[in-house]
Amino acid sequence: MNKVVKTDKAPGAIGPYSQGIDIGNIVFFSGQIGLDPATGKMQEGIEAQTHQVLKNIKGLLESQGLTFANVVKTTCFLENIDNFKLVNEIYAQYFVEPFPARSAVGIDRLPAGALIEIEVIAN
Repeated sequence: MNKVVKTDKAPGAIGPYSQGIDIGNIVFFSGQIGLDPATGKMQEGIEAQTHQVLKNIKGLLESQGLTFANVVKTTCFLENIDNFKLVNEIYAQYFVEPFPARSAVGIDRLPAGALIEIEVIAN
């Protein structure tokens, strides 16, 4: 049976979705934006938002007894694809080899004025 992920270590859902779903051997986590779970406020700028996104992901992972090493796939959504290089530099501070598979796309807009959103799948 699927288990819903629910933790205060990451922002709560701002819509009709779960923070994640554990299907037994794989956990699918919803995308994280740069909201600070303690204040509910969006971080300012792409650098601060990227760090906050990854801290939120860390909180989700830890709530399930996982680490970044358990992540097998990420998807990065960037409001401005020109931030790709900077995001890569920050991303590399959290993930180590072997890196998870990843997709990165530039999109028009993200929820709540976010500049970046990252979703992960872990096992």
